[in-house]
Amino acid sequence: MANHKLGRTTEDIKRELTDILRHVKDPRVSDAFISIIRVEVTNDLSYCNVYISAMEGLERAKLALKGLKSASGFIRRELGNRLKLRHVPELIFHATDSIEYSANISRILNSLDIKGDEEEDEQDNNP
Repeated sequence: MANHKLGRTTEDIKRELTDILRHVKDPRVSDAFISIIRVEVTNDLSYCNVYISAMEGLERAKLALKGLKSASGFIRRELGNRLKLRHVPELIFHATDSIEYSANISRILNSLDIKGDEEEDEQDNNP
């Protein structure tokens, strides 16, 4: 039962953080296209690791990370106002390059000249 509640709380935190990040006025954060990749909360809800990624790459995510660290008090207060938690976890932000990595994989896959299943079916039907 406790794991279910922790999972729900984690998803609630991720949802609310996504909305709160839209309202941060720091230009390092507001000028970047930031996405929250993963949120991990400790069992006692004292710490929350937030993994972010930027579409512009890892360097841009690291710059946004500095803005998020300076705005962490505002973000934590807003999170406490939106979620009814006894103790709002301390937010620890981490930068990842997962969006850039997945975009690169997508580019590689799109550049490959692979026939689709539909083309093969058409060739099999036409002798």
